[in-house]
Amino acid sequence: QVQLVESGGGSVQAGGHLRLSCVVSPNILWGCMGWFRQAPGKQREGVIALRNDGSVSYADSAKDRFTVARDSAKNTLYLDMYRLQPEDTAMYYCAADQRAVGYCYWWQSDFTYWGRGTQVSVSS
Repeated sequence: QVQLVESGGGSVQAGGHLRLSCVVSPNILWGCMGWFRQAPGKQREGVIALRNDGSVSYADSAKDRFTVARDSAKNTLYLDMYRLQPEDTAMYYCAADQRAVGYCYWWQSDFTYWGRGTQVSVSS
């Protein structure tokens, strides 16, 4: 059974940093892993996608502020968010599946497996 469990959300002031974690089981080499977010009253949007070749696809909102990494030994996907702004306030979700790297981009939201999310709140 595939499980993705996010953690690390919380409240932070503008300009701060948060690290989100997503523990993924089983521990296999996923073709594509991504982070998404959904703010109240808005549609879910892609943030960043990590391909199994190590390359990354960034949404404009994530460029120069967010980084993604995977620790295979810990079965964990990370999202480091720097210089957070109030507009980053949202529920953040991780997702994974075995799509080919050529179909792994930040805007593609039709992932097979999803976590339940972790809340991030940024105050001004």
